[in-house]
Amino acid sequence: MYTFDELIHIIEKLRSDHGCPWDRAQTYESLKQCLADETREVFEAVDNKDMENLCEELGDVLLLVMLNSQIAKEEGAFAIDDVIDGICRKMIRRHPHVFGSAKAVTPEESLALWNAIKAQEKAEKP
Repeated sequence: MYTFDELIHIIEKLRSDHGCPWDRAQTYESLKQCLADETREVFEAVDNKDMENLCEELGDVLLLVMLNSQIAKEEGAFAIDDVIDGICRKMIRRHPHVFGSAKAVTPEESLALWNAIKAQEKAEKP
């Protein structure tokens, strides 16, 4: 079974000078429609309760996250490690009922906490 680190190296190779012409030609803009299409296919797999297809389509969405992150790395903007760090920080910050001392018993209470923290974060951004 392949690892996440191996996936990173596969994407790097696809985008390298000796990689795939299609992958090298991609930009954030060119990948937008791909991401929309793959997301729609995820929805269809969920609607059809097709777990095998859902697994494949989630892989396609992950591929697009990886390609966008590799393009950003090549431009010096950020890398996949930054994406992972950012989402981990967000999940911990927005789940104080799991990682802190706040209390939330119901899904509604959890969502209310999430939304309150999200609103506070947006208010604090310049």
